[in-house]
Amino acid sequence: MSKMQPYSLPRIGVYVCHCGHNIAGAVDVAAVREFAAGLKNVHVARDHVFCCAEPGQLEIQDDIRQHGLNRIVVAACSPRLHEPTFRRTIKEAGLNPYLLEMANIREHCSWVHFFQGQQATAKAKDLVAMAVARVTMIFPLTDRRVPVLKRALVVGGGPAGLQAALDLADTGYPVLLVERSPFLGGMLNDYWRIFPQGEMATCLITPLKSRVLFHPLVEVATSSEVVSVSGHIGNYQVEIHTEPRYVDSSCDLCGKCSEVCTTQRDKGGDKAIYLPNRLASPPLYAIDGQACSRCGDCVEACPRGAIDLQMKPIDKRMEVGTIILATGFQPYDPLKTDRYPYAGLPNVVTSVELERMLDPEGSTGGCLRRPSDGKPVERVAFLQCVGSREQDGNRYCSRVCCMVTLKQAHILKAERQVDVTVYYSDIRALKKTYEDLYAAVRSSGVLFYRGRIDRVVSPSNGALQLHGYNELLQTATLQEVDLLVLALGMEANGNAGPLKEVLKLSVGDDGFFLEAHPKLRPLETALDGIFLAGTCQGPKDISETIAHASGAAAKAGTLLAHEQITLDGIIARIDLDECVGCQKCVQKCPFHAVHLVEVEGEKKAAVIAAACKGCGVCAGECPTGAAQLLGYTDEQLVAQVQAALREEADRKVVVFACNWCSYAGADFAGVSRLQYPENVRIIRVPCSGRVSERLIMEALRLGAASVLVSGCHPPGDCHYISGNLRALARVQRLRSKLPKKNIDPQRLQLEWISATEGNKFQAVVERLCQQARGNQRQSPG
Repeated sequence: MSKMQPYSLPRIGVYVCHCGHNIAGAVDVAAVREFAAGLKNVHVARDHVFCCAEPGQLEIQDDIRQHGLNRIVVAACSPRLHEPTFRRTIKEAGLNPYLLEMANIREHCSWVHFFQGQQATAKAKDLVAMAVARVTMIFPLTDRRVPVLKRALVVGGGPAGLQAALDLADTGYPVLLVERSPFLGGMLNDYWRIFPQGEMATCLITPLKSRVLFHPLVEVATSSEVVSVSGHIGNYQVEIHTEPRYVDSSCDLCGKCSEVCTTQRDKGGDKAIYLPNRLASPPLYAIDGQACSRCGDCVEACPRGAIDLQMKPIDKRMEVGTIILATGFQPYDPLKTDRYPYAGLPNVVTSVELERMLDPEGSTGGCLRRPSDGKPVERVAFLQCVGSREQDGNRYCSRVCCMVTLKQAHILKAERQVDVTVYYSDIRALKKTYEDLYAAVRSSGVLFYRGRIDRVVSPSNGALQLHGYNELLQTATLQEVDLLVLALGMEANGNAGPLKEVLKLSVGDDGFFLEAHPKLRPLETALDGIFLAGTCQGPKDISETIAHASGAAAKAGTLLAHEQITLDGIIARIDLDECVGCQKCVQKCPFHAVHLVEVEGEKKAAVIAAACKGCGVCAGECPTGAAQLLGYTDEQLVAQVQAALREEADRKVVVFACNWCSYAGADFAGVSRLQYPENVRIIRVPCSGRVSERLIMEALRLGAASVLVSGCHPPGDCHYISGNLRALARVQRLRSKLPKKNIDPQRLQLEWISATEGNKFQAVVERLCQQARGNQRQSPG
């Protein structure tokens, strides 16, 4: 194992808290104090009614100064509650704040063994011994200071990206806005009116686009995407790839190029060379490189010579301090599955295509005609939840589809006098103003059928026959319409796929980017300095998207406001002499904080300090022990294991519990006063991914009845993205090896326990303790 020696001979002070009656009601505090006084390297041992109160803190500070204490153990409540308090206390006394260890004798002892005073006291002594053993091996750590580059990158030029860029620029920070399409505006370029009031989409989005284009602190790159990101919070290096637009700035929007183009992009009528609307930004035509046939007709038709089909792509690199992802969504594609076999029929269109057909400024001039033969449309049916709320597809509700249908149905019925029918499962109007639109549409004569469409037939007259089922009337239905509109749900933007790979950000089962925590950190990702805005995180309407974008900009602006930021000192370190260059740490690090460097002609692993989040996955994975997590080294954790198993090892259960979920779950069991056997010894680790085979084998070698590795629920709850999955693979691998070492694999267990699952923690340890008692009875001894 890699050795990291303490910086000086330990002079330890131990302070045992009564916590009023909370601890002293079950634990003999005086006995624990006397026990602590007899431990090696302990120079001062005291008890106090409330160690966290000002008199208790002052006593600790006075002892540090008078007795030269250089390490402190506080036996009290959970470190998740008061560790920052006591770190601040010893720092004010001139001691490094990391030279502190807390023994949790309240949540993990007195509260869960309240009616077992003798056993609770014995366990409290063990917990203090474990804390003293660990604190003996710790050494000072230094907080990291990371300079912040005051420039932001916003990825995505839809409503969220535009709003975020403006908020940051208005605050005074330069912004690079990267948009993959040739035009700003995102999906709003494909919509004519906005629900619920029916205002023009261009009236909403055009002011945002104009302000962004003319803002002196915003640089806009359209037809561009991020292809590479490296670095860390405060200093990211990004590479931008820009595809040719094939039209230069001399374009005067005369439209002659589009008139001669014979290639269509979709059923909405757009040509291969197109302008989404006359208020498009930038105000230049663009050529869809995938749809264009390269016939050259547009080149000959352009009177200004603005079209060049030989334009080349451009690559450039930039440095930014923070990144906001606003990559938006994409409409569900009904043709990609066999769920909607009729989606390819000429007179079956999507809600997005209908929007373009209704728009007077669109390519069809607002004329609503059947795509198959150009005849006027008199009857329209909508099918809801296409790509949403599916049992074997997208199970989520897309939130806006019902309202888009209500808006379009209202336009068709009130303004075009078209007969409209809506086939639905449920109509969801999520806001108070939305319900008014629903009532207005129903009263206008639009028919609502709660049911489904099973089959669509296209007879020779060009109409569509809809064979369905009315769930309310419990009867089959048959209806003939001119146009069937599929109300498309939202999907994660497939165009953002490469970006997900570049950043290695977590995504949910639905493909949307995952936030760091859905309630406590809804705008942040697991990577520091990278934030989420708008529908890249999940379905939202426009007002929610704008609010989300402003929130992300505020978070990013808070970061950029600092010349430098302070990060804690709990990071990984790799001993280059011990490193064999196996690259396991490089491959497994969830945050790309480990990279290869060349040392005397050999490839070795090194840690990027500013990027490290302190999960310890690299230390858990390293086969030689070269990778260690400062604050949670092998020596420190092994010392705790040895102290925990110093007596009666064969009846004890050693639990390696991740700080963020499982340890918090054990705390919750204590807060809930859930009683369980006292032969459980919990060792806190930052992540279950930190628990190496060496630590587990040491506990088993010393005779522990069971070893439990416990972490966050996979796949999305891990504070360190995939640390729990690394733990899962490691435990499974080790369990397969144990029989060859004559060790029962049942002695090693893995459980996922969240911060709110105190009852599950209780049940799991009760089962393991019962198993330990059974093994003791069967033992020949």
